[in-house]
Amino acid sequence: MMNRRRLIAAVAILFLAHPVASSALTCTATAGSTNFGSYNPLSAAPADSVGTISVTCTNLLSLLVGYTIQLSTGLSTTYAAREMANGAYRLQYNLYTGPGRTVIWGDGTGGSATVSDGYLLLLLSTTIDYSVYGRIPAGQNVAVGTYADTIVVSVIY
Repeated sequence: MMNRRRLIAAVAILFLAHPVASSALTCTATAGSTNFGSYNPLSAAPADSVGTISVTCTNLLSLLVGYTIQLSTGLSTTYAAREMANGAYRLQYNLYTGPGRTVIWGDGTGGSATVSDGYLLLLLSTTIDYSVYGRIPAGQNVAVGTYADTIVVSVIY
């Protein structure tokens, strides 16, 4: 009988809002977990997941709002392969800007890209949601357990 191991993997994404240059405009980001569910190291297919980052900008006047969303490397020191941890064990994964999972979402360095947006703020507050596309590559033989990482989301405006 083949012994199959199942892993639970989750990425917790935290947020960080930067101070504004103008006291009239404020932008904040909120994000939930990107949960990959069970990961089967014997599967030939990668494990994919989608999370959401919400950016809310508030202003007392109508103006053009522009910002850039950056993601940190988390536990890893590189964007090339982010890592989730379960004690001393590591599980590689990454976060991407699009559903094709070809452009790594980071801070614009190390082969990563940022996501930028702009719009005319006509109301007092506007919220826009952005999808975060996650992938755990197939074939990683790691110990059973819960794996997690914390990514800081920065909104630069």
